[in-house]
Order: sequence, then C-alpha cells, then structure tokens
Amino acid sequence: MAFWQGVKRRVRGIILPVFFSAIAIYFGFSAAQGNHGLVVSAQLQDQLAQAQNDNAQAKRDLVALEHRVGGLRNRHIDPDTLDERAREKLGRAEPNEVVVQYGEKDKLF
Repeated sequence: MAFWQGVKRRVRGIILPVFFSAIAIYFGFSAAQGNHGLVVSAQLQDQLAQAQNDNAQAKRDLVALEHRVGGLRNRHIDPDTLDERAREKLGRAEPNEVVVQYGEKDKLF
C-alpha cells in the first residue's frame, strides 16, 4: 500500500505542471499558427504590400492614359494626337513616312 500512496503523490505533483504546460503550448501554437497568428499576419502584410504596388501602378497607368486622352478633348484638340489616332484607326500613312508594324502581342499601348 505504501507503494500506491507514493505513486499517487507523484502523480498529483505532476498533474498541475503538465496541465499548465499543455495550456501554454496551446496558446503558444495558437499565437503563431492560429487564424490571427503571426504567420497569417505576415501573409496579410505581403498581400497588402502587393496590393499597394498594384494600386500605384494603376495610378501611373491612369495618369498616362489621361495625358493621352487630354489631347483629344473638345476644348483643346492637339493636332498631332488627333492625327496619330486617326492614322492608327484608319491604318493610313503619309508617302514619306516609314511604317513599322508590330504583332498583336507587341502592342505599344
């Protein structure tokens, strides 16, 4: 009987440290790998940086397109821009011009 009492004492002494260690491991794992953990946070930061880069590129493209279209407004029609667009749409060229044709995948704009 003394043997079983010694075993019970040791088991009781181990239960609390094991329980609290398990809780600490659970919360540590959850903090690193959970839905709102460090790994997910880093992935979201990468996605945010990529979205900001895409947004900046779209704004640069918008400014470039607005500049091109600005020459075709009714208030101020730039003759060079109008001539360029008309020739492109109609597929025409002046006799003294050199025409360089690009393939479909090599469009300039």
